[in-house]
Amino acid sequence: MSFQPKLILTDIDGVWTDGGMYYDQTGNEWKKFHTYDGMGVALAHKNNIPIGIITGEDTAIVDRRAKKLKVDYLFQGISDKLEVANKLCEELKISLDDVAYIGDDLGDLELLGKVGFSGAPSNAIALIKEAVDYVTITPGGQGAFREFVEKIYNIKGLLPADKL
Repeated sequence: MSFQPKLILTDIDGVWTDGGMYYDQTGNEWKKFHTYDGMGVALAHKNNIPIGIITGEDTAIVDRRAKKLKVDYLFQGISDKLEVANKLCEELKISLDDVAYIGDDLGDLELLGKVGFSGAPSNAIALIKEAVDYVTITPGGQGAFREFVEKIYNIKGLLPADKL
């Protein structure tokens, strides 16, 4: 299989996080991110592959994480992820066939079925895992995004698996 992505898109909750939403008594919201996923962004950028986040949530937490990792595109509060992906592809003059996407739940299903390479964390819902090209060994929130990027690198032959 030869897949040359020109863009990697990702959901956040359930992929970069464990899907939990944590609230304290003072109204603070918390999300836990794994540093492994930051390395996934760095690996993609090393090969000049931009990263985009498309999420239904709209939080300052995700904005902060995206800025820290220099994520190229961030779309929050999105209900139609396929529409956003199509508009971004049009802007970049690429097709959905040039895109890799990883998601974990029903809001991701339509986009997962349209991209060139699709993935899901191991703890995604069964319907999603059945619909994708690659299911990670790693659960969401434990480095699933990084594993997805590493899989793409292995497909491209850029790095042998033992060097990742």
